[in-house]
Amino acid sequence: MVDIFYPLQWIADKLTYGVFGIAPDTHLAASVNFIIYDVMKIFVLLGVMIFLISYIRTYITPEKTRKVLGGKKGLRYHLLASLTGTVTPFCSCSSVPLFIGFVEAGVPLGVTFSFLITSPLVNEAAVAVLWATLGIKATIIYVVSGIALGVLGGYLIGLLKLERYVEDFVYKIKVGQQNTGPEKLKMKERADSAFEGVKEIVGKVWIYVIIGVSIGGIFHGYAPEGILEKYAGKDNLLAVPIAVLIGVPLYSNVMGMIPIVESLIGKGLPIGTALAFLMSVTAVSLPEMIILKKVLKKELIAIFVSIVAVSIIFTGYLFNLLL
Repeated sequence: MVDIFYPLQWIADKLTYGVFGIAPDTHLAASVNFIIYDVMKIFVLLGVMIFLISYIRTYITPEKTRKVLGGKKGLRYHLLASLTGTVTPFCSCSSVPLFIGFVEAGVPLGVTFSFLITSPLVNEAAVAVLWATLGIKATIIYVVSGIALGVLGGYLIGLLKLERYVEDFVYKIKVGQQNTGPEKLKMKERADSAFEGVKEIVGKVWIYVIIGVSIGGIFHGYAPEGILEKYAGKDNLLAVPIAVLIGVPLYSNVMGMIPIVESLIGKGLPIGTALAFLMSVTAVSLPEMIILKKVLKKELIAIFVSIVAVSIIFTGYLFNLLL
């Protein structure tokens, strides 16, 4: 199979062994080569993935999303909400207005949570970095798992009938209609918008990528082989829940965490445990919970975090068993 990233590896080799003159087969060479190659590959995929998703996103407005999902119940609508979340920008700062808008439009609470769970968990930047570091197989596993978690988590919240734990004022707010102008954009305007998306997102995450890759590179070059397999391998039944318990309260930019996880996997950390850790950091970040506290009562937040955490633990065990 042809390695489409071979030119980047060639550049990394030339810089490491030629320009910098680092002797091959040394810890320093392994670290430096890892850092150069991963940084280049991640930024190439970031640019491509963000452009494509940003272009698709010009066809999707919050108003259209609310109209499609409003008043709809059933697993297929949880799946639709979760799939929509994968191509819709969402972060902790937008959680409250999105939540209020969905509720005001009559979107069932469970369907709303299917969207809210998947949206921060699966996004174009995370997919690009995962693809660059862990490969297409792990990326597909992560995306499918993220969508499944959104569907399952939202469906369970819907079954529990937890509307009483939404603050009363949310049901009284009228958000109003939003501009649907993006539907009339020309191709060049959509492309310009996609390029702006690339500049905006890369401009926000580049430093986290470099820091994460650098830390991962140091671990890649200097950590003993199999050290994590010894202490956190598949035989350690508590490894997955411990990884999730560490990740849930942790707030970190996922762009910087993925290269570190790549190195941990290379040193023996099972992929299911690694992905469970990543998901816990991304899906239930502390800032998001603090902001959602404005519209949700603490009981619903606790149930939401518990359902997502248990689902992530199950996912980690499943993929450790299968892979």
